[in-house]
Amino acid sequence: MKVVLGVTGCIAAYKAVEVMRGLQKAGASVRVILTRSARKFVTPLTFEALSGQSALTDMFPPRPDADFVHIRIVQDAQLLAVVPATANILGKFAHGIADDLLSTVYLSCPAPVLLAPAMNVEMWNNQAVRENVEILRKRGHHIVEPETGMLACGMEGAGRLAEAGVIVERILGLMRKGPLAGLKVLVTAGPTVEDIDPVRFLSNRSSGKMGYAIAAAARQRGASVVLVSGPTALPSPPGVEVVRVRSASEMKEAVLRFYSAADIVVKAAAVSDYRPASASARKVKRGPGNAVLDLIPNEDILALLGSRKSSQVLIGFAAETGDIVTNAREKLIRKNLDLIVANDVSEGVFGEDSATVHILRPSGIHEILREQSKLAIANRILDVARELVSARSSAGATS
Repeated sequence: MKVVLGVTGCIAAYKAVEVMRGLQKAGASVRVILTRSARKFVTPLTFEALSGQSALTDMFPPRPDADFVHIRIVQDAQLLAVVPATANILGKFAHGIADDLLSTVYLSCPAPVLLAPAMNVEMWNNQAVRENVEILRKRGHHIVEPETGMLACGMEGAGRLAEAGVIVERILGLMRKGPLAGLKVLVTAGPTVEDIDPVRFLSNRSSGKMGYAIAAAARQRGASVVLVSGPTALPSPPGVEVVRVRSASEMKEAVLRFYSAADIVVKAAAVSDYRPASASARKVKRGPGNAVLDLIPNEDILALLGSRKSSQVLIGFAAETGDIVTNAREKLIRKNLDLIVANDVSEGVFGEDSATVHILRPSGIHEILREQSKLAIANRILDVARELVSARSSAGATS
């Protein structure tokens, strides 16, 4: 187990030593990064003497072997933990500011991230800080909430760094094998785009948030995750292999490349049903009368996967504007799915962070999640998927 431990400038920085020692006792290898402000409170020598490894402090250290250290240090890490995490570093992480080694390492990190904030109570309650924490939480980062009590400044309230033992246990819990460890999960997300000419295209309103939430949640549960994404403005979930595509045909090709090796497949993408019969190489000029666009159907990727299904748990989505449950159940059976998630899109829910969904199984079980966050919906979908994988494995073992 390898953890990269970031330490920032706060009176509680000395507790990072306790966290490092606790991780070492559990068998973890810990590499430490100290910010310039952190070195005002604790010295690199303290961490070096206890860890047996150099503590990193500078983006450009005068060593010939230090090239691209911000990339190399996290490539084989299982977790990046920042203890304590000041308001300053939370703001940098939330808004992609990389002006020192730790903030640059964060942008280069494919592993899960844990943050243990510590600061004055007024700072912790400041709207800017709360918004930054929410941004980071929505990215799937793990927040160890600060405790309430007497603070170093003499004030009392929330903002005190959580106890070292609590932080260590949270880190070890994330690094232990999760419920999806050893499983391969394939997720699709976002819209697809079908070009009419170099300027115009056909697409839809999908934001990709649901699929990205599923990919992030599956990775946090220990799965190996591939996310095939249409065009979105969303950041890549940490630790997830992202394959970016544009058209329905590109998505089909990418999905089929990973399908046979997958244990769980979640088709959350909104794939274009039709494409122009031919895309013009030049911009189509406006004419005097009505324009007629000849459309031909794209292949139904979900139905194709259902026809080729062997041991995979196959999950589809149904965006409906009427008879939601009836239409979704018909799609569930017709496309040979193990689960379908349906929602009503008639009221402009695209791009929202929450939704009401119906989860249907072939057995007739019908579950409704009302106004849940998309991350909560993602976790429930994966709960059911894990049940189906276990049931399938048990059936195979007894047959």
